[in-house]
Amino acid sequence: MEKVPNAAYTLEFKLEALRRVRGGEAVRRVAREIGVPEQSIRNWVKAEAAGKLGVVVGGKPITPEQMEISRLRAENARLKMEMEIHYCPVNSIRKFCNSLIC
Repeated sequence: MEKVPNAAYTLEFKLEALRRVRGGEAVRRVAREIGVPEQSIRNWVKAEAAGKLGVVVGGKPITPEQMEISRLRAENARLKMEMEIHYCPVNSIRKFCNSLIC
C-alpha cells in the first residue's frame, strides 16, 4: 500500500467540515465526502475546542489550488487501492474469483 503524504487544508475547508459535523452529520460521512481521514476531522474538533485551530506553526499558507491537488491525490490513491482490491487475474486465482465479477 502506498503512503499518502501529509495533506494541508485551508482554515475555511476545516471550518466547513466542522460546521457540518456540529450540524449533526456523522464524522465518517463528512470525511468520505470531502476526502480526508476521519481522524483529521476529529483532530480539528479537538483543536477548535482548545482554540488552536487557526494557528499556523512555521509554514506558508496553503492555497485553495494546493488543497484541491492534495484532495485529488488522496482520492487517486484511494481509487488505485480499490482497483487493486477488485482486480482479478484471469489465470492465477480463478477458483477464488468465480463468485466475483471479474
